[in-house]
Amino acid sequence: MVAKIKKGDKVIVTTGRDKGKKGEVLKVLPKENKAVVSGVNTAKRHTKQTQRTQGGIVNKDLPIDLSNLAHVDPKSGEATKIGWKELGDGRRVRFAKKSGEVIDV
Repeated sequence: MVAKIKKGDKVIVTTGRDKGKKGEVLKVLPKENKAVVSGVNTAKRHTKQTQRTQGGIVNKDLPIDLSNLAHVDPKSGEATKIGWKELGDGRRVRFAKKSGEVIDV
């Protein structure tokens, strides 16, 4: 199966306490069916000081289930589904189904 959500995609949260928040995918965890999105599903972690890092309370982005995410339409900024189409030169690209805009080039 080809992954519909990839690292670097702009997504919007569709359900949960962070509903409506937008962010960029930092990491995808396909075996767990989750993704880490910047600014979404954050938790405060108390870290001990080490030689490399300063201690204190740090905000950490936690994984969120892929079923709670949707791509952001490049034109309207709303949630959209993703489709695949072949361009004239033979390349397969993802496109937003609402507006028809190509997502990757």
